[in-house]
Amino acid sequence: MTKDLWTAVDRYLTDELVPPDPALEAALATSAAAGLPEIAVSPNHGKLLHLLAKVQGAKRILEIGTLGGYSTIWLARALPAGGHLITLEADPQHADVARANIGRAGLSRSVQVRVGVALDTLPQLAAEGRGPFDLFFIDADKVNTPQYFTWALTLSRPGSLIVVDNVVRDGAVADVSSTDLSVQAMRRFFELVRSEPRVDATAIQTVGIKGYDGLAIVRVTDAAK
Repeated sequence: MTKDLWTAVDRYLTDELVPPDPALEAALATSAAAGLPEIAVSPNHGKLLHLLAKVQGAKRILEIGTLGGYSTIWLARALPAGGHLITLEADPQHADVARANIGRAGLSRSVQVRVGVALDTLPQLAAEGRGPFDLFFIDADKVNTPQYFTWALTLSRPGSLIVVDNVVRDGAVADVSSTDLSVQAMRRFFELVRSEPRVDATAIQTVGIKGYDGLAIVRVTDAAK
């Protein structure tokens, strides 16, 4: 098994199941032209997020890590009438690109991009009473993932779904001796999930055009205290 094969299969599945979409394609193109890192989720991953939000019946979504708004568009398109998505982005340039992409997709009314360090913005959301959210997508700087997960619990309700991206780290998450800070953070995240009695969770490994990684899906079974 090679990355070339993973990529070929990913592209085949995308061609079969994810129709071409001008707004999504433009979001990737404008993000690349603006010099943003090309680390947005894959089309198949975006479609998965969209379907999860649909199945969840999510009316309120919180995304931590906006980048150019590609995943934001996928999630926001799953919202019902009157639904709302808040996405948090630390980099003002990234936020500007995302706003333009979200506007081009016709989603400005249902999406709010908040600029600032998420660990500062999340307490503000709590103070404003903006929760509970039905669905969370955590895809920001990896070293703070445990803290983001804790905040997601605080802003959740029974039945909320928390999706965390990039948890496998090319397999390094299984290496107890890893000195990589992102790997260590993911191991702490899994320790938190394992010891948290208010959630039920699993994680899956993924391969494709983004290489070898994975995501965690956590369902809140009891309201955070």
